[in-house]
Amino acid sequence: MVKTFLTLAAAGTLFVACSTTASRSNGADSSGSAAQDTSAVSVETKAANTSYKPAFAGQTRIGAVKTGTAFESKVLTSDLKSPWGIVQLPDGKFLITEKGGTMKIVNQSGVVGAALTGVPAVDPKGQGGLLGITIDPAFAQNRMVYWAFSEPVSGGNHTSLAKGKLSADEKSIENATVIYRATPAYNGSLHYGGRVIFDRQGNLLLSTGERSDMVTRPQSQDTNSGLGKIIRITTDGKPAAGNPFLTNGQGRPEIYSYGHRNVQSLSIHPVTGDIWEAEFGPRGGDEINLVQAGKNYGWPTITYGIEYSGKTIGDGIQQKEGMEQPVYYWDPVISPSGMTFYSGKGISEWKNNLFVGGLSGMHIARLVIENNKVTGEERLLSGENQRFRAVIEGNDGALYAVTDQGRLYWIGKK
Repeated sequence: MVKTFLTLAAAGTLFVACSTTASRSNGADSSGSAAQDTSAVSVETKAANTSYKPAFAGQTRIGAVKTGTAFESKVLTSDLKSPWGIVQLPDGKFLITEKGGTMKIVNQSGVVGAALTGVPAVDPKGQGGLLGITIDPAFAQNRMVYWAFSEPVSGGNHTSLAKGKLSADEKSIENATVIYRATPAYNGSLHYGGRVIFDRQGNLLLSTGERSDMVTRPQSQDTNSGLGKIIRITTDGKPAAGNPFLTNGQGRPEIYSYGHRNVQSLSIHPVTGDIWEAEFGPRGGDEINLVQAGKNYGWPTITYGIEYSGKTIGDGIQQKEGMEQPVYYWDPVISPSGMTFYSGKGISEWKNNLFVGGLSGMHIARLVIENNKVTGEERLLSGENQRFRAVIEGNDGALYAVTDQGRLYWIGKK
């Protein structure tokens, strides 16, 4: 087991192994968040890719904050193979998907079990594979598991959602069934989205990507396509009650929101129950969004990023009537993948903060959010040189994160 000490408080001096350039830690407000000075220098020191101006103050490069509580991280295992999704079972063990198509159970000591049988084949090319995973709120009674994956089909592949029962001996998934496919099929290997969680009403939320290519991008704006959407369905795969297009005929009844690029992060706010997501921008313009029913989040019409070639995207605009602004964006990107709101169970000053895994950023971003605005940012585990694919809060009040390089981290109070 490898241990990394992140914060040490001794003799009134604070030492932190995080790449913040300025910070404040002056106590906590009523929500448990550390106080901060938003005029402080941002954690981001690199030049932006664009000269685009934010729509409002604090939409990007907010002032840095620093955790005052002593905490540490431990590598529980380095033996995973490109882990993508993680969920904790009621008994404390973890069910983890690996991109290549395997699903494994890992105990709290970091022992990795054999691949479960009964998992449908995936198309692992490019960004495809076995993706996000969650368990039924009533898992203790029904042992049901739900996962997203790139499903090979005639004409290409889909982002699909399947369900199955974890066997009593924890060696297989029984009766695996695909309950949703984000059509149309496309013969590509990028932008599957693939995060899946439950909302407060017991419905499944699935993110889908717009598949990246110029020919598929417009489908993000098409409410009769399953690409570039947040999908909201029942555990049987049917459109959920209350969906915005359920009865008006203006879009597919399973669609909850649209205009997304590639959403690999979904989380429910622990107090409000609101749905939040993070999605990849192109070159610049990674976004944090508060997701609301029927809203259009703009891609590819508006964006704070540019093409990888340096050219503008579309008309090069960042605002348009009828399209939502991100709560926060990054330029340059961190490539957000997997995120969780934190309850404050273990570290009170983190209460209701949002923790976002960064792939190209190689850190976990801690965002302080107050009144639906980001008021401070911190970079955690930036010295680990890992691509953080997913992060969750565990039953013990610690954070757990998996990385593309095969690690499972425990992050908690020292």
